[in-house]
Amino acid sequence: MDIIKSIEHEQLKEKVPVLDVGNTVRVHAKIKEGNRERIQVFEGIIIKKQGGGLNETFTVRKISYGVGVEKTFLLHSPMVEKVEVVRVGKARRAKLYYLRDRLGKSARTKEKVGARIETREMTIKESLVEEAPVEEVADAPVESAPEEAPAVETEKPVVEEAVDTVTEKPNDEVKE
Repeated sequence: MDIIKSIEHEQLKEKVPVLDVGNTVRVHAKIKEGNRERIQVFEGIIIKKQGGGLNETFTVRKISYGVGVEKTFLLHSPMVEKVEVVRVGKARRAKLYYLRDRLGKSARTKEKVGARIETREMTIKESLVEEAPVEEVADAPVESAPEEAPAVETEKPVVEEAVDTVTEKPNDEVKE
């Protein structure tokens, strides 16, 4: 692997959400204001996805006070905290630019019938876990009688017995 690909591979997120064009999503993005940092939520419809690898982006559009607002987010950016799918939309195109000309209810996508809103995530890279190599002993002397481990007594768990309490029987016959 060359140097550039290895550096890009380090920057990739472990797991990324599966995003489709037409879905309504809620993006939690970190905003830096001076020396403070906060999380701002941007909710809208994904109108396009593009790129691949570290440069993969998605654009979210919402209408705020009658004005259309679009934001493009890098999928693997550390500034994108998380992405939640709010609604699964039905889109038959890769880019939904026609939504820019629409207002109100016509600016929405149809919802997929029977679609479950679940946070599906795709694993991009596996975390490398180093395992200790298993040492094999080839010419070890074999003892004729293996030593037995000393017997360890285990305490039996104390089981509390339920005590039946006598309760009053309700009168079946009510006399008035």
